[in-house]
Amino acid sequence: MLKNTLLFASVAQLALGTAFCDVAVAQQTLSTASSSGSGNATRCSDSLKADYHPNADTKVTLVHLFRAGEDIHLGDKPSGHKADHDVCVVKLLVGPGYPGPKDAPSTSEGIGIEVWLPANAAEWNSRVRVLGGGGFSGQPTEMSLTDLNATQEVIDVVNGGFVTSKQDTGHRSEMSSEITSGAFGMTPDGKLNTVLWSDFAERGVHQQAVQTKGLAAFYYGQPVKYSYWDGCSTGGRQGLVEAQRYPDDFDGLLIGAPAINWSKFVTSELYPQVVMQNDLSRLLTLDQLSLVSAAAVSACDSRLNGRHDGFITDMESCPYDPIKDKKVLCKSAGGLNVSKACLTRRDAKAMNKIWYGMTDDGRVANPKKSTGYGEVLDSHQLWFGLSRGTDASWLAYSEDGVGFPFSIATDQVALETERPALADPTFKNATGNGQDGWRKLNYADLAKAYAQGLEKQSQMGHINTDNSDLSAFFARGGKIIQYHGVNDQLIPSQGSNNYYARVAKTAGGYEKVRAFHRYYQIPAMGHCSGIGAVNGIDGTSPPANPPLPAPNQLFAVLETWVEKGVAPNEIVLSNDKMSRPVCPYPEKLAYTGGDPDVASSYSCVVRSKRTS
Repeated sequence: MLKNTLLFASVAQLALGTAFCDVAVAQQTLSTASSSGSGNATRCSDSLKADYHPNADTKVTLVHLFRAGEDIHLGDKPSGHKADHDVCVVKLLVGPGYPGPKDAPSTSEGIGIEVWLPANAAEWNSRVRVLGGGGFSGQPTEMSLTDLNATQEVIDVVNGGFVTSKQDTGHRSEMSSEITSGAFGMTPDGKLNTVLWSDFAERGVHQQAVQTKGLAAFYYGQPVKYSYWDGCSTGGRQGLVEAQRYPDDFDGLLIGAPAINWSKFVTSELYPQVVMQNDLSRLLTLDQLSLVSAAAVSACDSRLNGRHDGFITDMESCPYDPIKDKKVLCKSAGGLNVSKACLTRRDAKAMNKIWYGMTDDGRVANPKKSTGYGEVLDSHQLWFGLSRGTDASWLAYSEDGVGFPFSIATDQVALETERPALADPTFKNATGNGQDGWRKLNYADLAKAYAQGLEKQSQMGHINTDNSDLSAFFARGGKIIQYHGVNDQLIPSQGSNNYYARVAKTAGGYEKVRAFHRYYQIPAMGHCSGIGAVNGIDGTSPPANPPLPAPNQLFAVLETWVEKGVAPNEIVLSNDKMSRPVCPYPEKLAYTGGDPDVASSYSCVVRSKRTS
């Protein structure tokens, strides 16, 4: 089925986290912290419920000590995950939330935050590394203790000596498949829930920063030395919220595939389904999607070094057009392909539309003139499409002739139009549940929803998070490493290209922005991790085996920049087959000669200006 899947701060600032907190509360917290002792495991007890009260809206709901080697779980079901050292888990609830019927998705007690601390002060490295969420965020009531992937991620960070945390962005809606429903964003009367949109868009992440640093200072009786954000997708967007709106919260931000331009790209995630349902007599099958994407890879993966790599490095130089490719066109369409996966000319044009990106009427440019890939939208594009060679099944999935879109997209369209029936049936609201009404949308309907999403940004907590002015974060000495997979199956990397170009323009040029913010495109990388490129066909391309960032590699680059002042240039990625540099945008990779599997055979060169 569908794959849904830092300046030093004073102790007062660290307990406070922001100028918006009450000074008297901060003084009380610091007084308690300074007399709290060595911060050993004996502090991890229910006494924290009474002792830690930074403000009237925040309460401690659970304190639990896990001993080294103990299985980390609450309740009866073991997780299979263990910590290397004693770990203290503290759950916080930050109100006021949003009142309402007990069973309504929009009813909330507040923002749930789970803080993980090395229980013994000697094992803390004086740093916090806060982790971001995904999708519409939100977790089941137990949060990451029952989310095994998040648990392992958290354990790995806390084992490294960091205090870390996760949060639910203000809602604990039930899980829908592998992601959380957006129904929290609509009140029982069918209107936008501005309170929970604000909690989701910005307040939750700011409270996570404030409470994590404040609790760490309280627990150990000493200030946080460096504070870091680490997140991808929604977590990447959350990190950029911090840079844009709360620049004093963190010293360094690791931003992956950020879900900025939220209403634009999420609405456009429904575009592939709208294209197929309006243009085709039958929906594209998985075999067809695989065939045409593989053909794109085979057509363009040798442009870097003259050798088929199995993945495309420079997407801007790939004008592949399946309408002109006889290897994928059916024999009846003038092609040579006699398999069930062959494409008619109408199928091929639909694929060009999916790659080009969303328009208000389904038009698409000739790939020779514009592939739709770049950093600036064409005059007819509302948003960018998937890059050629990307696994398109995440958004263009169908089974037995029935389309299955990415449910965050249908939820978003239902929310921005305030029509819950447009969502799939997992969307619940008192005025009516989702009824798959998206299936009847045409190009103009989707474009109208896109426009409504832009019009309602103030009601949605300014969820697009696309402010290009990061001057306050730069002025306080903050650093950003941003990365995005070129073959991201959900969030087109062009959105990052576009945003970084705008940040550079606002900052006064690329040289100035690179003093505090560097952005890297990762060839063949999918959404946040793994390979997003499809393998080539006809033996021309080997299976995609690109070098991808190793665990903590990019975070280590950020740490070195923040704490030692060593700015990164090219970053070498390696696997067991090859090593390749990735270049700081807007530079791109060029082959200079030698072994194509060795990083030293490449250099970073100035990218020619492109508008599309």
